[in-house]
Amino acid sequence: MNNTSQQKAFLITLLCVVFFSVTSCDQKETLEKANDLTISEGFQNPLGFYDATPTFSWKLPALKNNKSQFAYQIVVASNPELLPNNADLWDSKKQESEQSVWVKYHGKELESRQKVYWQVKYWNQDKEASFWSDINHFELGLLNNSDWKAKWIGLDTKKEKVIGTQKNILHRPQYLRKDFELSNNVASARLYITAKGVFDVAVNGEDVSNDVMPPGYTPYKKRIETITYNVTNLIESGQNTIGVELAAGWHSGRLGWMKKYWLDTETPKMICQLELTMKDGSKEVVISDDSWKGTTNGPIRLASIYDGETYDANLEMPNWTTNNFNDKNWESVNAFSITNDIRLEPKRHTTVKTKIQLPTKQIIEKDGAVIFDLEQNMVGVPLIKVPMKKGQILKIRFAEMLSPDGSFYTENYRSALSTNYYTANEDGIIEYEPKFTFHGFRYVELSGFDTSKKPSKDWVTGLVQYSDFDKNGTFTSSNEKLNQLQSNIVWGLRGNFFDIPTDCPQRDERMGWTGDAQVFGPTSIFNANVYKFWASWMQSVRESQFDDGGIPWVVPDVLFNNKVSAGWGDVCTIIPWKIYLRTGDKRILEENFEMMKGWVAYHEKNTKKGISKMGFFGDWLQPYPENGNNKGDTKQSVIGTAFFAHSAKLTAKTAKILGKEKEYQKYENLFKEVSKKFANHFFDENGKVKNATETQTTYLLALAFDMLPEQKQKGAKEQLLKKIEEADNHLRTGFLGTPLLSEVLDETGEIGLMYKLLFNETYPSWFYSINQGATTIWERWNSYSKAEGFNPQNMNSLNHYAYGAIGEWMYERIAGIAPLEAGYKMIKIAPVPKSPLTSASANLDTPYGKVSSSWEIKGDKLQLQIVVPPNTKAKVTVPGTLESFEESNDVKIISDYKVNSELIVKPGTYTFNSKL
Repeated sequence: MNNTSQQKAFLITLLCVVFFSVTSCDQKETLEKANDLTISEGFQNPLGFYDATPTFSWKLPALKNNKSQFAYQIVVASNPELLPNNADLWDSKKQESEQSVWVKYHGKELESRQKVYWQVKYWNQDKEASFWSDINHFELGLLNNSDWKAKWIGLDTKKEKVIGTQKNILHRPQYLRKDFELSNNVASARLYITAKGVFDVAVNGEDVSNDVMPPGYTPYKKRIETITYNVTNLIESGQNTIGVELAAGWHSGRLGWMKKYWLDTETPKMICQLELTMKDGSKEVVISDDSWKGTTNGPIRLASIYDGETYDANLEMPNWTTNNFNDKNWESVNAFSITNDIRLEPKRHTTVKTKIQLPTKQIIEKDGAVIFDLEQNMVGVPLIKVPMKKGQILKIRFAEMLSPDGSFYTENYRSALSTNYYTANEDGIIEYEPKFTFHGFRYVELSGFDTSKKPSKDWVTGLVQYSDFDKNGTFTSSNEKLNQLQSNIVWGLRGNFFDIPTDCPQRDERMGWTGDAQVFGPTSIFNANVYKFWASWMQSVRESQFDDGGIPWVVPDVLFNNKVSAGWGDVCTIIPWKIYLRTGDKRILEENFEMMKGWVAYHEKNTKKGISKMGFFGDWLQPYPENGNNKGDTKQSVIGTAFFAHSAKLTAKTAKILGKEKEYQKYENLFKEVSKKFANHFFDENGKVKNATETQTTYLLALAFDMLPEQKQKGAKEQLLKKIEEADNHLRTGFLGTPLLSEVLDETGEIGLMYKLLFNETYPSWFYSINQGATTIWERWNSYSKAEGFNPQNMNSLNHYAYGAIGEWMYERIAGIAPLEAGYKMIKIAPVPKSPLTSASANLDTPYGKVSSSWEIKGDKLQLQIVVPPNTKAKVTVPGTLESFEESNDVKIISDYKVNSELIVKPGTYTFNSKL
């Protein structure tokens, strides 16, 4: 054989080897592809993304042969055609690892505007390969101020000197527009936009999005979030128009009850940058600058978060966002350059949207007005479809409840007028949806319509608005009132997650109170997919931290009083740790560790001989306070010292997870030192409180935060039970103590007592409000009574999520789903059935997939059905004596008792039967 023949033979052999190797690889790829691909805190294919160093997560399909992951490979490219074999940004190569969540990107540096594509494949425990996943993508927004060529623009709305009810300047909504011409066809168009205020934008007469009051609420003196919209399909060759409506929102309107403003000297402004890639490859940019024109003489005359919106249809401007409009009488706008003292960054969680529509269930006519009852306290705006005559002014008012005599109850709105007005420009059915305000309400009162028409239920529809997240879990049981409590918790979450975690949605407040957030955060994570929501708000907490380490009462901090409170500021250690436990993502700890350290240092500076001198809010709204104070009877120094120790402990745990051994030892020793001083100062040798008022919360803090030596713990538990017994087996806890009740009673073996407290129906209890008609969680245990009417205090929100913190225990102990390892890598399924329940079930979408636990009792028999997601394991405790069960490769019995049986379970669906 000559050399040429030998070369040909070699090439043929080589090609065959390559062919069969490829064929062999293809044959090995037999498993279903990974699904639910997300980046960072759970984003799916985001546009205008904030994170140039994302993490990648995916889920293994729930198959019999998918118990765990042996390896994975991620490929990342600048073009989908390069995947999977020619990834130009990053190829992780095959990594032998069970990690299928929060895998950090280690590829080429990513830049503003960049569009990125990625795929993943996995190998299961038998080293079988999956097919490549679908190609997912993300596109970065403008990451730096230097990316902006546009200017802030707006009109001088202060010169109109419109004065509000609180003697504050009202900025009339602005209408801003720009015509521009394109000589080429567009291949791609991105609109980058934000406002010092809130906005709505249209291109060529079409709304760009259904976002509600973007960009949202951040510490405006440090950061304003930007939004990216894909407007490719709205841009035309030839003439085009951008139109932006701009209102004061949180930025330039009054906030709170104390006439506070973010920037009362600055008028609302907008900035936008339309970047166009033409089909011939050329690029064009249209920016906001002094060539734009504007007017305040539009139909929205006034718009306020607290006071409502005024709309005059006589001033409508048809086609004002199209090029068929004459703006010759409009003003030239003022233009201002971007400065670097305020960062412009892409929004790092989802915008508010209309998520649910609630129909009117009942109509009530009262004193010439008509009241529409939605039978659910909600947050958002009404969609009004009402007959009117030309010139009539429709008045729209809101209430969470009616007074016992059937009249509108609005006293708890305080100075928030919460009233909309609509002036009709013709006879007929008007359709109106407020744009730049939101309300907390169940009832809508209309007056000023065409009274010759009979009111009908379709006149009012409730548009429920909250940050655009989906549910993350469900809970249900055999008890209707417990199910109503779960519903109230979920509706409280929806009502108070309006871009930030607010304390109430109806009155002149609606602030990000840190104490409320820290007690409810864990429950919210069970019920909704809110990791990105909390991570975003925690950035605002970091930006709001004082130079001395203190954390303000509210975030964003509009109070500007430099005051802090124990139990409130501790949100900066508690929320990151709780999120880590439920997600397994270390990044939430990495981002917040320095803030945690600063807060612990602040605690330490505010002590005397190891005992805290910090106030302020105490065990807020404790029932039956002996001192008559909203702050409750638990001594401030007890609360401050306990939370000092707890935050030190959480900071130590965080340091350990992050591999910071020296700092772990430092904060662990600090925790022990503070705990010792706490135990010696506030508890005698028998575990009884001294040097302070004895309260349930004092004992709960000591036990929940593990601050007592063993010899004192037993006595403290006994004293706690005595305090509960003295209260006729009722709670006497406020915002800080209530979340600890279930935890401590659970750990002390008093689950039966916790059931008793949960199912109490008399005041104070969770069911008390339900018996009075509550459809959300109330601010006070006794906000309203059918017998006595409304609580006379002026602080009386009927939608306030703090006491909904009990939901965490409902998931973890009644249904029985909890993390044994961070992120539910190891799951605890250990329901505790007790009377009066005969069944309960919950499911939860963990980072690895759906886990569920459902139990039912019939006679003396219990059946427990569970689902364990792939790439995890579960430790299952089956109540009672396990019946007719055999071990297998998937289920191992680790302890078999007559009372409970414990098993280690691999992924799959199982049914266990036991005798109680």
